[in-house]
Amino acid sequence: MITNLPNLLTLSRILVVPLVVGLLYLPSDFWRWVACALYTAACVTDYFDGHFARTMRQTSALGRFLDPIADKLLVASVIIILVATAQISGFTVLAGLVILCREILVSGLREYLAELKVGVPVTTIAKWKTTVQMVALGVLIIGDAGPAWLPVRSIGEALLWVAAAFTLFTGYDYLRTGLRHMQAGNP
Repeated sequence: MITNLPNLLTLSRILVVPLVVGLLYLPSDFWRWVACALYTAACVTDYFDGHFARTMRQTSALGRFLDPIADKLLVASVIIILVATAQISGFTVLAGLVILCREILVSGLREYLAELKVGVPVTTIAKWKTTVQMVALGVLIIGDAGPAWLPVRSIGEALLWVAAAFTLFTGYDYLRTGLRHMQAGNP
């Protein structure tokens, strides 16, 4: 089970996190591009692990457990390291904070609702949120190492704010669902 392709892809996403973080501490534009390539590969595995699990009929409890953890580890680690290295700074730190807080909120709600045997399907807008968030973070990883004629950092910051807006909307949607079940008198 742990060695099926979907689970290996998910595990690879977890294993790449320390590499991406470590590379972002190195003071060379070259290493930023390498970090971005690894980050992009990890983001691509987020799609393919689920796709292969469904098409190859290899869904598993381990995969359902690890997939959201891998996603959150990747996103949270990249946001934290980008703030630590000042690639995300000033007011834009709030966009990163919104994303991190939503991830924690949704994790807690999913855990609570799972106890009630209530599934919360991923919405289309949540998929858009994830896509914009992944692109924003990839662009911010490149940051000042990008072409001088292109305002890479500003583009990344704008995309991060768009992702934060999607995050607020989808977080509210999850919260509304959770509160409905809490108010219904479920334990």
